[in-house]
Amino acid sequence: MENNNKNSKNQEDSQDLSDTNMISFDDVNYAVYKVGNWKNSYKINLIGTSNEIPVTEVTKDHVLFNINEIRNSTFEIEGKEVNGIVALSMQLNNALQGIAIDELINEEKEEYENIVNEINSLELEDSNGAIELENNKFLIYKLEKDHHITVAKPANDFTMKHHAREIQRLKRMND
Repeated sequence: MENNNKNSKNQEDSQDLSDTNMISFDDVNYAVYKVGNWKNSYKINLIGTSNEIPVTEVTKDHVLFNINEIRNSTFEIEGKEVNGIVALSMQLNNALQGIAIDELINEEKEEYENIVNEINSLELEDSNGAIELENNKFLIYKLEKDHHITVAKPANDFTMKHHAREIQRLKRMND
């Protein structure tokens, strides 16, 4: 019951702030990131290969949930069962194609531990704070449900431009 009240409060706060084009840092309808670098180097974990760093508790929880959901998916590649992170990274990064499956599996485990530790140790914005929707400091994605999938849509120009650059970067990785 308490969770329903919290979600209701977040929705009310979101509606109040939307009139002023402000996003609350505790709004579950938005993911907020900064552009930055992770402490460790990643080649398999898709979150770690991005330069989008969560800055809110809501975003941190969303990212950790997604990582675990993808890891819980399993696929068979070259006769071995691999988790979704390994399968996706092999599909999205041609440079991984020649690496032995067992090596990728072991590397992913290490990267998973590193990224989870990094995410859990991030300095986050105060959950009681807010930011203007149109800004050049934070990447803001509107989270929308599309059937059973949460879709993150760029919510401002800064995010839209960054998102387009990221798509181009991913394409170049496969050229």
